[in-house]
Amino acid sequence: MESPIQPQPHVIEEIEQWPIYRLYEEREKLVEEINQSAIRSLKSKYKGKLDKLLARTIYMEKVRMREDPWNADPQSEPLFWRKIQKSLPESSADPEDIESRSEYLLRKIIERYAEEIAGGFKKNTFLFARRVLHFFFKRLLNAASAKNIFYIFRSRHKINERIKLFGPLEKIRTLSTDGVLVIVPTHSSNMDSILIGFALDEIAGLPAFSYGAGLNLYNSELFGYFMNRLGAYRVDRRKKNPVYLESLKAMSNISLQWGTNTLFFPGGTRSRSGSLETRLKLGLLGTAVEAQREILKYGHSRKIYVVPLVLNYHCVLEARYLIEQHLRSIGKDAYLGSGRDEFKSFKNVFVFLYRLLSKSSEIALSFGEPMDVIGNPVNDQGISLDHKGQPIRLEDYFTSPEEDGEGGEAQRDNVYTSILAEKIVESYHQHNVVFSTNLVSYCAFKTIEHQNPSLDVFALLRLDLDDVVLEPAVLENNILEIQKVLAREEMKGNIRLDQTALLPPSECIADAINKIGVFHSIKPLKYTKIGKITSGNLKVLYFYHNRLDTYEFLKDFWK
Repeated sequence: MESPIQPQPHVIEEIEQWPIYRLYEEREKLVEEINQSAIRSLKSKYKGKLDKLLARTIYMEKVRMREDPWNADPQSEPLFWRKIQKSLPESSADPEDIESRSEYLLRKIIERYAEEIAGGFKKNTFLFARRVLHFFFKRLLNAASAKNIFYIFRSRHKINERIKLFGPLEKIRTLSTDGVLVIVPTHSSNMDSILIGFALDEIAGLPAFSYGAGLNLYNSELFGYFMNRLGAYRVDRRKKNPVYLESLKAMSNISLQWGTNTLFFPGGTRSRSGSLETRLKLGLLGTAVEAQREILKYGHSRKIYVVPLVLNYHCVLEARYLIEQHLRSIGKDAYLGSGRDEFKSFKNVFVFLYRLLSKSSEIALSFGEPMDVIGNPVNDQGISLDHKGQPIRLEDYFTSPEEDGEGGEAQRDNVYTSILAEKIVESYHQHNVVFSTNLVSYCAFKTIEHQNPSLDVFALLRLDLDDVVLEPAVLENNILEIQKVLAREEMKGNIRLDQTALLPPSECIADAINKIGVFHSIKPLKYTKIGKITSGNLKVLYFYHNRLDTYEFLKDFWK
């Protein structure tokens, strides 16, 4: 695998010239355009049925407020929705009056949603956050390996020695000067946003990105304060009603049309299973297609470039909580468990990072090749290429034949979004950086499966841990064979291997055991007193194993 990328100078030095800065300089105009865009779309989709849409929205919001309240919710919410409900048009009124009144109330709702969703960007807050994060990571990095406390103020280690970037960064930087970047990362931890934002600024030298932050993070006043000023827009995943979702899509669409680089997690939320995403949410992803269509429709040539990004840790802070949620969702009556989200404790976040860096543990951010919004690769000049490497015109994809009729554009956009999602998932698997922890966890759990061929995954996870004992020689042989398969596939460009995954099997196991247990109080992998290998937590071991379990080329070995 290529060497990690060295820190780069900023593509645009002046913050006032950053697209995100210009976007929020005109926040009032942004909010108004969200309002207009959302109402146009809803009137088109629900023509003659706005009253039913309104009733459904009110009902869903009342259920949300009653069953799932958060600290971040405005205190005025119940009063607002009571007023909306009291203002509903009478069912016996004239149909035109019902439609007109319903549209008026929908505008009121969208105005409220738009104000809630749109965040902000303040230069001074950004500069403060940049200094704090730089100091925090540098001091943490040095404290983790310091022999005495005075060493923590010396720069003995470089940040890019631990937070490693891979991929065609120079190409991405060049494309950002004339186009719009949409970074679409994998998502395994609530730390992802902080680390990605830090790495894109500190190492990649790219301007700050607009990004969606879960409203649950605003339950903390400290997090909320900074996110409101660092380019984040709020995403409330509890709100499933079409009016909110349309408002959210309008925010993404308009910011892209205005040329704002954007980052969002197309998986929608953290991967509960620990595996790479194989199915993506098409809602926000589709806004990139819609925005590109609108840009071309008005005669502009600016292109939107979609850049997949795979983030990987040796150890995931919330692994136990996430796998508990995953098992409950798929197991139903077959599984009972409990877990606490470790990210909700600032102390846990700090301790996790300290231990992560103290073990010389790396974090990998692996960029895939940029593509256009249809999923076509682009060359260094941003020209779209077909499967033979020949230049193609992106405009041709958005030419609307008259015979398509009403809804033709939306249907095509949906098809293009599905194609784009498939290309992103393919890129995730190609550019996934495999650590020793991924490889050893995968082989260890598969070996346990083969020792218990009659058990399904839920029965395996209920095994008495005294019966889970692996002979080092058996595990080492399995690792060696899987290393051969992975090395062949890396040569084909189907995966990326960290140097820790290429260590001799016995060293690879030792490295994985050292790093995978960095935070977990009960170790998912450990040595027994007589030198054999066992697990203290099969569920967490299963979580780390899942990182490689979606690769078809590995499955033949275990048959």
